[in-house]
Amino acid sequence: MIHVAVCDDESLVASSLSTLLSLESDLEIAVVAGSGEELIAWWKKAMATGASRADVVVMDLNLGGIDGIDTTRQLLALDSAPHVLVVTSHARPRALKRALAAGARGFLPKTSSAADFAAAIRTVHAGRRHIDADIAAQAISLGESPLTPREEEVLKAAGTGGTVEDIAAQVHLAAGTTRNYLSSAMGKVDAANRFEAFQRARELGWI
Repeated sequence: MIHVAVCDDESLVASSLSTLLSLESDLEIAVVAGSGEELIAWWKKAMATGASRADVVVMDLNLGGIDGIDTTRQLLALDSAPHVLVVTSHARPRALKRALAAGARGFLPKTSSAADFAAAIRTVHAGRRHIDADIAAQAISLGESPLTPREEEVLKAAGTGGTVEDIAAQVHLAAGTTRNYLSSAMGKVDAANRFEAFQRARELGWI
């Protein structure tokens, strides 16, 4: 029996996925957590009490609070760490690379079928990788992002449509410094303005 933890801050998605997975004869849901913090706390409590934990964690990428990438890193640093399968509604090559760098064994879009989810869980439980073929192909074809982490951060903030001052407040930088990062990012993606730069970087899977 493979014990599975589901971590997703959308309760309907989490409960639906858990119900579908529990129909598989070799899968058993150990816990459904609504945040990375809740999952880490559950794991540490299980460690302290000697309770059983999960073999595989199905981890939402875009969690509120600490995101799925940081939760994965923290989880894998603990004793008897599980294998992690990252899932997302926004499957982009950049996210795939971040997930793998954090130690995830699999990466799957949420649009996958229940059979695909079950197969992916079995694969990572066996110690192998399971990467969605379309996302992997995109990651290979697009190559490495030319953006620095700070440029990515300000471009993501630019996507909210605020002023430079609003963006600067979000990323905790001075307005002048934010303008410099935006200008550099615009040049790298060959965009005429910050909104176009945001869209182009998203399309290329760099943010």
